[in-house]
Amino acid sequence: MTRKRDVISLYGLRTEVRYCVRCVVSNQRPRITFDEEGVCSACRYAERKRREIDWEKRERELCDLLDKHRRRDGSYDVIVPCSGGKDSAFVAHQLKYRYGMHPLTVTWAPHLYTEIGWRNLQNFIAAGFDNLLATPDGRVHRQLTRLAFEHLGDPFQPFIYGQKAYPMQIATKYKIPLIMFGENGEVEYGGDSKNENSATHDLHEDLIKHYFSSVGPERWAEYGVPREEVRRYMPPDLREMMEVGLECHFFGYYKKWIPQENYYYAVEHTGFQANPEGHSEGTYSKYASLDDQIDGFHFYMSFVKFGIGRATADASHEIRDGHLTREEGVALVRRFDGQFPQRYFKVFLEYTGLTEERFWECVDSWRSPHLWERVNGEWRLRFQVS
Repeated sequence: MTRKRDVISLYGLRTEVRYCVRCVVSNQRPRITFDEEGVCSACRYAERKRREIDWEKRERELCDLLDKHRRRDGSYDVIVPCSGGKDSAFVAHQLKYRYGMHPLTVTWAPHLYTEIGWRNLQNFIAAGFDNLLATPDGRVHRQLTRLAFEHLGDPFQPFIYGQKAYPMQIATKYKIPLIMFGENGEVEYGGDSKNENSATHDLHEDLIKHYFSSVGPERWAEYGVPREEVRRYMPPDLREMMEVGLECHFFGYYKKWIPQENYYYAVEHTGFQANPEGHSEGTYSKYASLDDQIDGFHFYMSFVKFGIGRATADASHEIRDGHLTREEGVALVRRFDGQFPQRYFKVFLEYTGLTEERFWECVDSWRSPHLWERVNGEWRLRFQVS
Protein backbone atom coordinates (compact mmCIF):
# COMPACT_ATOMS: atom_id res chain seq x y z
CA MET A 1 0.00 0.00 0.00
CA THR A 2 1.42 3.38 -1.02
CA ARG A 3 1.53 5.91 1.78
CA LYS A 4 -0.37 9.17 1.38
CA ARG A 5 1.91 12.04 0.38
CA ASP A 6 1.95 15.31 2.28
CA VAL A 7 1.93 17.49 -0.84
CA ILE A 8 1.54 20.71 1.16
CA SER A 9 4.74 20.14 3.13
CA LEU A 10 6.72 18.64 0.25
CA TYR A 11 6.12 21.61 -2.04
CA GLY A 12 5.43 24.40 0.43
CA LEU A 13 1.87 24.88 -0.84
CA ARG A 14 -0.69 27.23 0.65
CA THR A 15 -3.77 25.64 2.14
CA GLU A 16 -6.10 28.33 0.77
CA VAL A 17 -6.41 28.18 -3.02
CA ARG A 18 -6.39 31.47 -4.91
CA TYR A 19 -6.31 32.23 -8.62
CA CYS A 20 -4.47 35.05 -10.31
CA VAL A 21 -6.86 37.84 -11.28
CA ARG A 22 -5.10 38.27 -14.64
CA CYS A 23 -4.31 34.75 -15.84
CA VAL A 24 -5.64 31.34 -14.82
CA VAL A 25 -2.83 29.96 -12.65
CA SER A 26 -3.37 29.32 -8.95
CA ASN A 27 -1.12 29.81 -5.96
CA GLN A 28 -0.60 26.04 -5.90
CA ARG A 29 2.19 26.27 -8.46
CA PRO A 30 5.38 25.68 -6.43
CA ARG A 31 7.38 28.83 -5.70
CA ILE A 32 4.92 31.21 -7.39
CA THR A 33 4.00 34.37 -5.49
CA PHE A 34 0.94 36.64 -5.53
CA ASP A 35 1.03 40.32 -4.66
CA GLU A 36 -1.50 42.33 -2.66
CA GLU A 37 -3.55 42.94 -5.82
CA GLY A 38 -3.91 39.22 -6.49
CA VAL A 39 -1.54 39.22 -9.47
CA CYS A 40 0.92 36.34 -9.85
CA SER A 41 4.65 36.82 -10.26
CA ALA A 42 4.59 35.52 -13.85
CA CYS A 43 2.01 38.14 -14.86
CA ARG A 44 4.06 40.87 -13.19
CA TYR A 45 7.11 39.70 -15.13
CA ALA A 46 5.11 39.76 -18.38
CA GLU A 47 4.11 43.33 -17.54
CA ARG A 48 7.75 44.28 -17.05
CA LYS A 49 8.63 42.64 -20.37
CA ARG A 50 6.18 44.95 -22.10
CA ARG A 51 6.88 48.16 -20.22
CA GLU A 52 10.23 48.20 -18.49
CA ILE A 53 12.82 45.93 -20.07
CA ASP A 54 15.12 47.67 -22.52
CA TRP A 55 15.21 45.07 -25.29
CA GLU A 56 17.68 47.04 -27.35
CA LYS A 57 20.08 46.91 -24.42
CA ARG A 58 19.48 43.17 -24.08
CA GLU A 59 20.24 42.80 -27.80
CA ARG A 60 23.58 44.51 -27.30
CA GLU A 61 24.31 42.21 -24.37
CA LEU A 62 23.54 39.20 -26.56
CA CYS A 63 25.80 40.43 -29.36
CA ASP A 64 28.63 41.03 -26.89
CA LEU A 65 28.20 37.53 -25.46
CA LEU A 66 28.20 35.90 -28.88
CA ASP A 67 31.18 37.96 -30.06
CA LYS A 68 33.07 36.73 -27.01
CA HIS A 69 32.43 33.07 -27.88
CA ARG A 70 32.27 33.09 -31.70
CA ARG A 71 34.97 30.99 -33.34
CA ARG A 72 36.37 32.25 -36.61
CA ASP A 73 37.44 28.83 -37.89
CA GLY A 74 33.87 27.52 -38.12
CA SER A 75 34.18 25.11 -35.21
CA TYR A 76 31.35 24.76 -32.72
CA ASP A 77 31.00 27.75 -30.43
CA VAL A 78 27.63 27.23 -28.72
CA ILE A 79 25.66 24.22 -27.51
CA VAL A 80 21.90 24.36 -28.04
CA PRO A 81 19.80 21.72 -26.23
CA CYS A 82 17.29 20.74 -28.89
CA SER A 83 14.28 18.45 -29.14
CA GLY A 84 13.26 19.55 -32.61
CA GLY A 85 10.36 21.39 -31.01
CA LYS A 86 9.38 24.96 -31.78
CA ASP A 87 11.36 26.69 -29.01
CA SER A 88 14.73 25.02 -29.47
CA ALA A 89 14.35 25.35 -33.25
CA PHE A 90 13.81 29.09 -32.84
CA VAL A 91 16.90 29.45 -30.64
CA ALA A 92 19.21 27.39 -32.84
CA HIS A 93 18.06 28.96 -36.10
CA GLN A 94 18.44 32.49 -34.74
CA LEU A 95 21.93 31.79 -33.43
CA LYS A 96 23.14 30.27 -36.69
CA TYR A 97 21.41 32.30 -39.37
CA ARG A 98 20.94 35.68 -37.71
CA TYR A 99 23.99 35.89 -35.49
CA GLY A 100 26.51 33.80 -37.41
CA MET A 101 27.24 31.30 -34.66
CA HIS A 102 28.17 27.66 -35.21
CA PRO A 103 25.80 25.72 -32.95
CA LEU A 104 26.09 22.07 -32.06
CA THR A 105 22.58 20.96 -31.17
CA VAL A 106 22.28 18.16 -28.63
CA THR A 107 19.23 16.02 -27.96
CA TRP A 108 18.48 13.83 -24.98
CA ALA A 109 16.01 11.32 -26.42
CA PRO A 110 12.45 11.16 -25.13
CA HIS A 111 11.36 8.01 -23.32
CA LEU A 112 9.43 6.91 -26.41
CA TYR A 113 9.37 9.08 -29.51
CA THR A 114 6.05 9.94 -31.09
CA GLU A 115 5.92 9.86 -34.88
CA ILE A 116 5.48 13.63 -35.10
CA GLY A 117 8.26 14.22 -32.57
CA TRP A 118 10.76 12.16 -34.55
CA ARG A 119 9.68 13.79 -37.81
CA ASN A 120 10.14 17.27 -36.36
CA LEU A 121 13.66 16.45 -35.17
CA GLN A 122 14.58 15.14 -38.62
CA ASN A 123 13.05 18.19 -40.30
CA PHE A 124 15.06 20.41 -37.99
CA ILE A 125 18.35 18.65 -38.78
CA ALA A 126 17.55 18.82 -42.50
CA ALA A 127 17.12 22.59 -42.17
CA GLY A 128 20.87 22.90 -41.62
CA PHE A 129 22.00 21.71 -38.18
CA ASP A 130 24.52 19.28 -36.74
CA ASN A 131 23.00 17.18 -33.98
CA LEU A 132 24.10 14.72 -31.32
CA LEU A 133 21.34 12.40 -30.10
CA ALA A 134 21.85 10.57 -26.80
CA THR A 135 19.58 7.61 -26.08
CA PRO A 136 20.11 6.25 -22.56
CA ASP A 137 20.25 2.60 -21.52
CA GLY A 138 16.64 1.44 -21.93
CA ARG A 139 16.62 -0.87 -18.93
CA VAL A 140 17.95 1.79 -16.57
CA HIS A 141 15.67 4.46 -18.03
CA ARG A 142 12.56 2.32 -17.53
CA GLN A 143 13.63 1.53 -13.97
CA LEU A 144 14.21 5.19 -13.17
CA THR A 145 10.92 6.17 -14.79
CA ARG A 146 8.98 3.76 -12.62
CA LEU A 147 10.83 4.83 -9.47
CA ALA A 148 10.26 8.50 -10.24
CA PHE A 149 6.56 7.88 -10.81
CA GLU A 150 6.18 5.92 -7.59
CA HIS A 151 8.33 8.11 -5.33
CA LEU A 152 8.21 11.60 -6.90
CA GLY A 153 4.86 11.48 -8.62
CA ASP A 154 6.53 12.40 -11.90
CA PRO A 155 7.60 9.77 -14.45
CA PHE A 156 9.29 12.47 -16.52
CA GLN A 157 12.07 13.15 -14.02
CA PRO A 158 14.67 10.87 -15.68
CA PHE A 159 14.18 12.76 -18.94
CA ILE A 160 14.59 16.08 -17.13
CA TYR A 161 17.84 14.86 -15.57
CA GLY A 162 19.32 14.08 -18.96
CA GLN A 163 17.83 17.06 -20.72
CA LYS A 164 19.73 19.37 -18.38
CA ALA A 165 22.87 17.32 -17.74
CA TYR A 166 23.69 16.05 -21.23
CA PRO A 167 24.36 19.50 -22.77
CA MET A 168 26.70 20.24 -19.86
CA GLN A 169 28.50 16.95 -20.38
CA ILE A 170 29.04 17.67 -24.09
CA ALA A 171 30.06 21.28 -23.44
CA THR A 172 32.65 20.13 -20.91
CA LYS A 173 33.92 17.21 -22.99
CA TYR A 174 34.43 19.29 -26.14
CA LYS A 175 35.33 22.51 -24.33
CA ILE A 176 32.49 24.58 -25.76
CA PRO A 177 31.84 26.93 -22.84
CA LEU A 178 28.54 28.49 -23.98
CA ILE A 179 25.19 26.71 -23.65
CA MET A 180 22.05 28.52 -24.80
CA PHE A 181 18.84 27.22 -23.30
CA GLY A 182 15.43 28.57 -24.29
CA GLU A 183 13.33 30.24 -21.63
CA ASN A 184 13.73 30.33 -17.86
CA GLY A 185 10.58 28.47 -16.91
CA GLU A 186 10.75 29.64 -13.30
CA VAL A 187 10.38 33.23 -14.51
CA GLU A 188 8.12 32.75 -17.54
CA TYR A 189 5.57 30.43 -15.94
CA GLY A 190 5.81 31.48 -12.31
CA GLY A 191 8.26 30.21 -9.72
CA ASP A 192 11.47 31.35 -8.12
CA SER A 193 12.03 34.86 -9.52
CA LYS A 194 15.55 35.34 -8.17
CA ASN A 195 17.01 35.04 -11.69
CA GLU A 196 14.47 37.33 -13.32
CA ASN A 197 17.10 39.91 -14.19
CA SER A 198 19.85 37.43 -14.96
CA ALA A 199 20.68 35.67 -18.22
CA THR A 200 22.14 32.72 -16.32
CA HIS A 201 21.47 30.52 -13.32
CA ASP A 202 23.54 28.81 -10.67
CA LEU A 203 25.14 25.71 -12.18
CA HIS A 204 24.47 23.58 -9.12
CA GLU A 205 21.89 25.02 -6.73
CA ASP A 206 19.22 25.92 -9.29
CA LEU A 207 19.73 22.70 -11.20
CA ILE A 208 19.03 20.52 -8.16
CA LYS A 209 16.28 22.69 -6.69
CA HIS A 210 14.26 23.66 -9.75
CA TYR A 211 14.86 20.94 -12.31
CA PHE A 212 15.78 17.87 -10.27
CA SER A 213 12.90 18.29 -7.76
CA SER A 214 15.56 18.45 -5.03
CA VAL A 215 16.37 14.79 -5.78
CA GLY A 216 19.59 14.23 -7.71
CA PRO A 217 20.05 11.09 -9.85
CA GLU A 218 22.47 9.57 -7.33
CA ARG A 219 19.59 9.34 -4.84
CA TRP A 220 18.21 6.33 -6.70
CA ALA A 221 21.10 4.20 -5.47
CA GLU A 222 18.96 3.78 -2.35
CA TYR A 223 16.45 1.92 -4.53
CA GLY A 224 18.93 -0.44 -6.15
CA VAL A 225 20.15 1.60 -9.12
CA PRO A 226 23.98 1.56 -9.06
CA ARG A 227 25.56 4.99 -9.10
CA GLU A 228 27.70 4.12 -12.13
CA GLU A 229 24.52 3.50 -14.13
CA VAL A 230 23.14 6.97 -13.52
CA ARG A 231 26.30 8.91 -14.37
CA ARG A 232 24.86 9.91 -17.74
CA TYR A 233 22.03 11.63 -15.89
CA MET A 234 24.37 13.74 -13.79
CA PRO A 235 26.03 17.04 -14.68
CA PRO A 236 29.83 17.13 -14.73
CA ASP A 237 31.74 17.89 -11.59
CA LEU A 238 31.49 21.58 -10.73
CA ARG A 239 35.27 21.88 -10.89
CA GLU A 240 35.28 20.56 -14.48
CA MET A 241 32.61 23.03 -15.53
CA MET A 242 34.51 25.91 -13.97
CA GLU A 243 37.75 24.86 -15.69
CA VAL A 244 35.97 25.07 -19.06
CA GLY A 245 34.41 28.39 -18.03
CA LEU A 246 30.94 27.01 -18.65
CA GLU A 247 28.15 29.57 -18.99
CA CYS A 248 24.49 28.53 -19.26
CA HIS A 249 22.36 31.33 -20.69
CA PHE A 250 18.65 31.70 -21.39
CA PHE A 251 17.75 33.04 -24.84
CA GLY A 252 14.50 34.25 -23.29
CA TYR A 253 16.47 36.80 -21.28
CA TYR A 254 17.68 38.47 -24.47
CA LYS A 255 14.53 38.01 -26.57
CA LYS A 256 10.91 38.59 -25.60
CA TRP A 257 9.76 35.00 -25.21
CA ILE A 258 6.45 34.34 -27.02
CA PRO A 259 5.76 30.61 -27.58
CA GLN A 260 3.15 31.16 -30.28
CA GLU A 261 5.55 33.27 -32.33
CA ASN A 262 8.25 30.64 -31.84
CA TYR A 263 5.82 28.16 -33.39
CA TYR A 264 5.25 30.25 -36.51
CA TYR A 265 8.99 30.86 -36.80
CA ALA A 266 9.80 27.15 -36.58
CA VAL A 267 7.14 26.26 -39.15
CA GLU A 268 8.67 28.73 -41.60
CA HIS A 269 12.34 28.02 -41.01
CA THR A 270 12.78 24.43 -39.79
CA GLY A 271 9.78 22.51 -41.13
CA PHE A 272 8.11 22.15 -37.75
CA GLN A 273 4.73 20.40 -37.91
CA ALA A 274 1.87 20.70 -35.44
CA ASN A 275 0.04 17.83 -33.79
CA PRO A 276 -1.88 15.93 -36.49
CA GLU A 277 -4.47 15.03 -33.83
CA GLY A 278 -5.41 18.71 -33.56
CA HIS A 279 -4.23 19.17 -29.97
CA SER A 280 -2.25 17.37 -27.30
CA GLU A 281 -4.13 15.56 -24.54
CA GLY A 282 -4.52 17.84 -21.54
CA THR A 283 -4.34 21.09 -23.49
CA TYR A 284 -5.88 22.92 -26.40
CA SER A 285 -2.51 23.66 -28.00
CA LYS A 286 -1.52 21.94 -31.23
CA TYR A 287 2.20 22.68 -30.91
CA ALA A 288 3.01 21.70 -27.31
CA SER A 289 4.07 18.36 -25.80
CA LEU A 290 4.60 16.54 -29.10
CA ASP A 291 7.83 14.56 -28.67
CA ASP A 292 7.27 11.90 -26.03
CA GLN A 293 4.55 9.30 -25.53
CA ILE A 294 5.15 9.60 -21.76
CA ASP A 295 4.84 13.40 -21.72
CA GLY A 296 1.12 13.51 -20.97
CA PHE A 297 1.60 11.66 -17.69
CA HIS A 298 4.00 14.35 -16.46
CA PHE A 299 1.33 17.01 -16.92
CA TYR A 300 -1.44 14.77 -15.61
CA MET A 301 0.49 14.26 -12.38
CA SER A 302 0.98 18.02 -12.10
CA PHE A 303 -2.80 18.30 -12.29
CA VAL A 304 -3.20 15.68 -9.57
CA LYS A 305 -0.62 17.24 -7.24
CA PHE A 306 -1.35 20.92 -7.76
CA GLY A 307 -4.64 21.18 -9.65
CA ILE A 308 -2.59 22.69 -12.49
CA GLY A 309 -2.29 20.92 -15.84
CA ARG A 310 -0.83 21.76 -19.23
CA ALA A 311 -3.83 23.79 -20.36
CA THR A 312 -3.39 26.10 -17.36
CA ALA A 313 0.27 26.69 -18.20
CA ASP A 314 -0.44 27.26 -21.90
CA ALA A 315 -3.47 29.49 -21.39
CA SER A 316 -1.77 31.57 -18.71
CA HIS A 317 1.19 32.36 -20.98
CA GLU A 318 -1.08 33.17 -23.92
CA ILE A 319 -3.16 35.50 -21.74
CA ARG A 320 0.03 37.30 -20.72
CA ASP A 321 1.06 37.50 -24.38
CA GLY A 322 -2.28 39.03 -25.35
CA HIS A 323 -3.41 36.07 -27.46
CA LEU A 324 -6.30 35.10 -25.16
CA THR A 325 -8.64 36.94 -22.84
CA ARG A 326 -8.91 35.61 -19.31
CA GLU A 327 -12.48 34.50 -20.04
CA GLU A 328 -11.26 32.47 -23.02
CA GLY A 329 -8.50 31.00 -20.89
CA VAL A 330 -10.95 29.96 -18.18
CA ALA A 331 -13.11 28.17 -20.75
CA LEU A 332 -10.12 26.33 -22.23
CA VAL A 333 -8.80 25.27 -18.83
CA ARG A 334 -12.18 23.96 -17.70
CA ARG A 335 -12.47 21.96 -20.91
CA PHE A 336 -8.96 20.53 -21.31
CA ASP A 337 -7.01 20.70 -18.03
CA GLY A 338 -6.55 17.34 -16.39
CA GLN A 339 -7.66 15.40 -19.46
CA PHE A 340 -6.34 11.88 -18.93
CA PRO A 341 -3.65 10.84 -21.49
CA GLN A 342 -5.60 7.78 -22.56
CA ARG A 343 -3.94 7.42 -25.96
CA TYR A 344 -0.65 6.14 -24.51
CA PHE A 345 -1.94 4.63 -21.25
CA LYS A 346 -1.29 1.01 -22.24
CA VAL A 347 2.12 2.01 -23.59
CA PHE A 348 2.94 3.69 -20.28
CA LEU A 349 1.94 0.63 -18.25
CA GLU A 350 4.00 -1.67 -20.48
CA TYR A 351 6.99 0.66 -20.38
CA THR A 352 7.05 0.96 -16.59
CA GLY A 353 5.85 -2.55 -15.77
CA LEU A 354 3.03 -1.15 -13.66
CA THR A 355 -0.38 -2.75 -13.35
CA GLU A 356 -3.38 -0.50 -13.79
CA GLU A 357 -4.25 -1.02 -10.12
CA ARG A 358 -0.75 0.01 -9.02
CA PHE A 359 -0.87 3.01 -11.35
CA TRP A 360 -4.03 4.42 -9.77
CA GLU A 361 -2.80 3.62 -6.27
CA CYS A 362 0.25 5.80 -6.94
CA VAL A 363 -1.79 8.56 -8.57
CA ASP A 364 -4.28 8.78 -5.71
CA SER A 365 -1.50 8.89 -3.11
CA TRP A 366 -0.62 12.36 -4.48
CA ARG A 367 -4.13 13.84 -4.16
CA SER A 368 -4.09 16.37 -1.36
CA PRO A 369 -7.35 16.73 0.62
CA HIS A 370 -7.11 20.53 0.42
CA LEU A 371 -7.51 20.18 -3.38
CA TRP A 372 -9.53 17.01 -3.92
CA GLU A 373 -12.73 15.46 -2.62
CA ARG A 374 -14.49 12.19 -3.41
CA VAL A 375 -18.01 12.68 -4.78
CA ASN A 376 -20.18 9.72 -5.81
CA GLY A 377 -17.11 7.54 -6.18
CA GLU A 378 -15.19 10.02 -8.34
CA TRP A 379 -12.40 12.46 -7.54
CA ARG A 380 -13.31 16.10 -8.01
CA LEU A 381 -11.32 19.31 -7.52
CA ARG A 382 -12.67 21.40 -4.67
CA PHE A 383 -11.87 24.59 -6.56
CA GLN A 384 -11.85 25.53 -10.24
CA VAL A 385 -10.80 28.71 -11.95
CA SER A 386 -13.66 31.04 -12.81
